[in-house]
Amino acid sequence: MAPHFDALEIRDPAERERELFDRLPGFLEEAVARADGLAEWLAGIDLQAVTGREKLAALPVLRKPDLLERQVARPPFGGFVNPDALEGARVFMSPGPIWEVQGAGADPWQAARAFFAAGVRPGARVHNAFSYHMTPGGFVLDTGARALGCTVFPAGTGNTDMQVEAAAALRPDVYAGTPDFLKVMLDRAEQAGRDLSSFRTGLVSGGALFPSLREEYRARGVRVLQCYATAEFGVIAYETADRDGDPLPGMVVNENLIVEIVRPGTGDPVPEGEVGELVVTCLNPAYPLVRLGTGDLSAVLPGQSPCGRTNMRIKGWMGRADQRTKVKGMFVDPKQIAELAKRHAAIDRARLVVTREGAGDAMALHVEPTEEGTLDLAAVEASLREITKVGGRVHLAAPGSLPRDGKVIADERDYSD
Repeated sequence: MAPHFDALEIRDPAERERELFDRLPGFLEEAVARADGLAEWLAGIDLQAVTGREKLAALPVLRKPDLLERQVARPPFGGFVNPDALEGARVFMSPGPIWEVQGAGADPWQAARAFFAAGVRPGARVHNAFSYHMTPGGFVLDTGARALGCTVFPAGTGNTDMQVEAAAALRPDVYAGTPDFLKVMLDRAEQAGRDLSSFRTGLVSGGALFPSLREEYRARGVRVLQCYATAEFGVIAYETADRDGDPLPGMVVNENLIVEIVRPGTGDPVPEGEVGELVVTCLNPAYPLVRLGTGDLSAVLPGQSPCGRTNMRIKGWMGRADQRTKVKGMFVDPKQIAELAKRHAAIDRARLVVTREGAGDAMALHVEPTEEGTLDLAAVEASLREITKVGGRVHLAAPGSLPRDGKVIADERDYSD
């Protein structure tokens, strides 16, 4: 079996760079002709001159609040989707809400490479515990696994006992899902006396894979690698392994994407090794996003991966450049906390604190009441779950006790262990 998915992964980096920027001007011209919102965003720019990274860096960065604003003004896509691509396609609504469309082809989000790099091969059975509800997460991994030749069980999220029963019967080789849910399944299976020893490989995303959790999985016979994916682009980068299956440093950037690391709040690329916001340009004719700021922090690693893949390596997810924060695989936005506060008139100030609890994420909403108000904490907790789609505790804070530092969401997770 070949050690690489295809020859594109091991071509000369200069050849890859040249090929991408040879394609980019023509792609941009066609994209603005079909997506009028993108045409408005890039108005006045000589797109034929965008033939290298320096020229690309002169284009404005489209950040998700900008995209959201344009989608609200012109629902649902804000003019950033090729209308011709909608026929026969799936569309999704991610938290924000931001609307996306599925591209064409068997593997539109390029997830097959990530599965292959994790050691998955055709014929494997995949238990896919990503959500298939409204957001594209489940489909991103589903299409990639099936394009590779795998059999996929669309488990989705929740219903842990049923998922354990299904896995015990199907005997899948591969787990796909958030990093912590596999532990939930394995622990529940032990309690119930069910055998899930068929799991040998995991491909996870949507949260931090802590070193201690990865080691626990290895001790239980499951080698787990992670990929970095977003709803807009699919798999942006993925971990690779050495001959023993151990993860190599960083993540390899996927093909057909142009990745930049810029200084947060600007569009200026930072030097190699410096932490900044990850900005992506894709050559997807259905959803042609140019210099979209992901809001995620990362940095470029020097040199090439020992696995032989020659594309740029990034350190992976290193936190958020803004306050929009991913919790249990779902983004929580400051606007959602503002919506909650408006719903409960007795809330004067609110601050969401995200922490690590064991191997998973936890969040707590700290609320200060108005002078004359009385808060129903159970009702606030219900609203928190409804609005963010993620459960959390609600704590009553004394008037004036919350920091006045402008933070609506404080991410206090420790990723060092």
